[in-house]
Amino acid sequence: MKSITTAEQFNEVINGEGKALIKFQAGWCPDCTRMDMFINPIVEEYDMYTWYDIDRDVLPEIAEKYEVMGIPSLLIFEHGEKKAHLHSANAKTPDQVTDFLETVK
Repeated sequence: MKSITTAEQFNEVINGEGKALIKFQAGWCPDCTRMDMFINPIVEEYDMYTWYDIDRDVLPEIAEKYEVMGIPSLLIFEHGEKKAHLHSANAKTPDQVTDFLETVK
């Protein structure tokens, strides 16, 4: 998973070719750490997305613009448009994440 650290990078990613999946997280977040423990096989299985992560504390204006109220949250972008959003309350288990990805395929 590639990290996005600037607003310019973010804009390039979401406006690029293909589908981008962006995980909003923070280093102090226990649920984010838990997700990190199970996410790698999911990233491999759902390789139709290019996966990125953003520390919401580094780019809070982007988190606010896209209504990321809790972390971890997964957002899918295609052609500059937010297509789907898995909110933090529903992103606690591998099954919740894969169920979300199956519904947005």
